[in-house]
Amino acid sequence: MSNNNNLGSLLLRHHHHHSKSATTLRLCHSSFRRIIFDSITCGSISRRHNTTPPLSEEDDDSQDEKSVKPDTRLSEKLSDLLNMEETEAKEEALEELKKVVKELQKQEEDTRRRVAAAAMVRKVAKEDVEVRETLAMLGVIPPIVAMLDSEDVHSQIASLYALLNLGIGNDANKAAIVKVGAVQKMLKLIELPGGPNSLVSEAIVANFLGLSALDSNKPIIGSSTAISFLVRTLQSLDDKTSPQSKQDALRALYNISIFPGNVSCILETNLVHFLVNSIGDMELTERTLSILSNLVSTREGRKAISAVPDAFPILVDVLNWTDSPKCQENVSYILMVMAHKSYGDRQAMIEAGIASSLLELSLLGTTLAQKRASRILECLRVDKGKQVSGSFAGNLGGNVSAPIYGSLASCTKRDGEAAECLEEEEDMMSEEKKAVKQLVQQSLQNNMKKIVKRANLPQDIVPSDHFKSLTSSSTSKSLPF
Repeated sequence: MSNNNNLGSLLLRHHHHHSKSATTLRLCHSSFRRIIFDSITCGSISRRHNTTPPLSEEDDDSQDEKSVKPDTRLSEKLSDLLNMEETEAKEEALEELKKVVKELQKQEEDTRRRVAAAAMVRKVAKEDVEVRETLAMLGVIPPIVAMLDSEDVHSQIASLYALLNLGIGNDANKAAIVKVGAVQKMLKLIELPGGPNSLVSEAIVANFLGLSALDSNKPIIGSSTAISFLVRTLQSLDDKTSPQSKQDALRALYNISIFPGNVSCILETNLVHFLVNSIGDMELTERTLSILSNLVSTREGRKAISAVPDAFPILVDVLNWTDSPKCQENVSYILMVMAHKSYGDRQAMIEAGIASSLLELSLLGTTLAQKRASRILECLRVDKGKQVSGSFAGNLGGNVSAPIYGSLASCTKRDGEAAECLEEEEDMMSEEKKAVKQLVQQSLQNNMKKIVKRANLPQDIVPSDHFKSLTSSSTSKSLPF
């Protein structure tokens, strides 16, 4: 019994000692956190930890709870401190920018210092929108444009790339660059004997691309000799002309072609012939068709396109590019406008075998391509009251009647001849319906083969007898005209 009492006393003493140690650890932890908190707030909280007697076990929890409550004065002080640091950093950066602008404005300074200043502008303006605005307000654009008059190549390159970065995403800067005569100075560099340095030429192309994105700059650039320079760059076979420079030239020409007043200047070059014959190069085709879409809006542009040898076979072939929906949409727009405006172009399209391609596109193309294909089919089907749908089966090799140019009214009024004329027209319409049915059947079978191929199914399952029976019952009324 005594042994049990001794054991109980020992356990109680051990538990009391353990509780006391845990309490001490909590007190130390609470005091340490309070000291750190007071240090952060720079003395905003009373330094009671230096004079306050040791905390008792009873008030430990309440004090610990108070010590972790956030002090609103802390966030205010930290916010003020950050704002002060941010303001000071901005003021220092502004002073540095002012020094750079002063270096550029000092005409008597040596070339190396001005080149270094322009290089600094290029660097700081590359990714910071606010810096571009600030530099423009400090008057950095005129002295940088003036550097284009220098005969030093390094000075020209530094100036061109500084201007390029100043204009990124800033329409006001783009307008200011053109307003102070940058385009004319760039053209002077192009016209130098022997031509410009390849790096200078590449930088000029990049600037024309950036500046031409602004609508107010399009007529200014388009009315200059910049178009001829861009066309030469695009067509260049020189190894010194980089692929990136050609892409930039093509995109710049697209920007310029958006303004209708520039179309006549573009047509003075051989750009249209080059663009049509470049279709097929997937790196250029989509942008090429976009430029042709802008040019086709004018009568001169349509005439220039149709004058290119084999233009319509080339354009019609793009309708079959099922893996390039954007190209299909662009070329269908070009053909739609030309078909709507010119009877001669419609005949050339029919001869190029456009009908089957349009039927397939109207079934499988994007929504926009389907609408345009249907519009073209309508233009080809009805031509000033004359049926031309009989020509649709030209690609099938079948015997199809010629377009109907007459009517029953044009026949002799005698009963026998009138009846004979009516039967002849019915026979002709019947042949046309047969041709259209055959065309639809062939298109559906081809589409089914494509679907089976995509599904990795055996090819011998298409076309089945059931499928043939379905397609044979189709009528021309199902066509999406």
